[in-house]
Amino acid sequence: MSVEILTYAALGARLNISAAAARSLARRLHLPRSLSDDGKALVSVDLAEIRHTPHPPAGHRAGEAFQLRALIATLQAEIVQLEARAAGNRADFEYERERADRLMAELLQATAETTATKQAAARLEGEVTALRTALQAGSSNENHGNSARRLGHVAASLVEADRRASRG
Repeated sequence: MSVEILTYAALGARLNISAAAARSLARRLHLPRSLSDDGKALVSVDLAEIRHTPHPPAGHRAGEAFQLRALIATLQAEIVQLEARAAGNRADFEYERERADRLMAELLQATAETTATKQAAARLEGEVTALRTALQAGSSNENHGNSARRLGHVAASLVEADRRASRG
C-alpha cells in the first residue's frame, strides 16, 4: 500500500484511461491534489485501493449505435403501420355508428306505427263490441238502423286503416 503522487496523464496511463477520465475519477474519489512546480496537478493515490474498470472506448459502441438506429427505424415503421390501422378502425367505427343511428330511427318509426296500429285495433274492437251488444239487446227497427250506421262506420275505419298501412 504505497501512496504515489502522479499527474492526471500518468494516472490515466496506469489505469488505462484518458487523462480527462483520470481527473474525473480523482474528483469523484476525493483524492488529495496539489500543484507541482511546473503548474501541473498532482494526485496522491494508492493504486491498490482503487477498483476501477475502464469502459470500452466509444469506437466499440459504434456497433451498438447502429443497432439502436436500426431498432428506432423499425419502431417508427411499426408506428406508421399502427397509425394506419387505427385510422382504418376509426373509419369502420364511424360507419357502424351511422348504421346504428339509421337502424335506431327505423326502430323508432316502427314502434310508433305499431303503437298507432294497436290503438286503431283497440278502437275498432270497441266499436265491434258495441255493435254486438246492441244487436243482442234488441232487434227493433230503430236499433237496426243505428247498428247499420255503426257497421258502416266500422267498415269505413277498416278501409282507412288498410289504406294507411299500404302507404307506409
